[in-house]
Amino acid sequence: MPRLNKYIASTGLCSRRKADELIEAGKVGVNGKIITELGFYVREKDKVTVDGIIVRPKNLEYYRFYKPAGYITTQDDEKGRKTIYDIIPQELKHLKPVGRLDKDSTGLLILTNDGELINQMTHPSIKVPKVYMVTINGRFTENNAKEMIDGIEIVTDTGETKIAYAETMPIEVTNKESVVQVVLYQGLNRQIRKMFAKLGFEVIILKRIQHAIITIEGLKKGQVKVMKPKLVKQLQAYLGKINKEDSNA
Repeated sequence: MPRLNKYIASTGLCSRRKADELIEAGKVGVNGKIITELGFYVREKDKVTVDGIIVRPKNLEYYRFYKPAGYITTQDDEKGRKTIYDIIPQELKHLKPVGRLDKDSTGLLILTNDGELINQMTHPSIKVPKVYMVTINGRFTENNAKEMIDGIEIVTDTGETKIAYAETMPIEVTNKESVVQVVLYQGLNRQIRKMFAKLGFEVIILKRIQHAIITIEGLKKGQVKVMKPKLVKQLQAYLGKINKEDSNA
């Protein structure tokens, strides 16, 4: 028997943390009775409601998608710009992306209806690595790498000033251009571009090649591939491990 919060998360409605909030707020019912006990267990025959609406577990789906440049990562855009939902298959348009890539960036996006997994991979308190291959103009130096890992002050889209951090490893460096592998554990909007800009570089190409243990290997631009159950289990085990480590830190 699953706990009530896990049952709600399995419907794709939200994460377990958000489900706990709904339970505590008195918005969740089981068999017509409001339940506010977080450790409540649900039986197979029970009817669970959220705000009076019956919810049921979904068949959870997981896909890898290679986002090309020129598309934003959202379902709708008030400015009428092209979105990833203009190019992914019709039967997958109910899925949500795990995180975002800006319009000019390319690379790996995981698509799923698993709200719990989305929360585990994007919540600020859980340090899930995202790996990028970035081409910039000019020579990237050891001093630049140190500045990136020590932290660079950037201004967010909301006008807040925050310290952004990144781990870097030069792959190819010339006086005209450098290719740098960048690892992020934060999720600030356009973080990589802003960090390089503060160091005087312009980002020419930005591609995400890995998120957690999932890589872009074997995908072509615009292509979507289902994630096999074994890979999904490996990802869930990995997320469970780092979530435990972060909780104990």
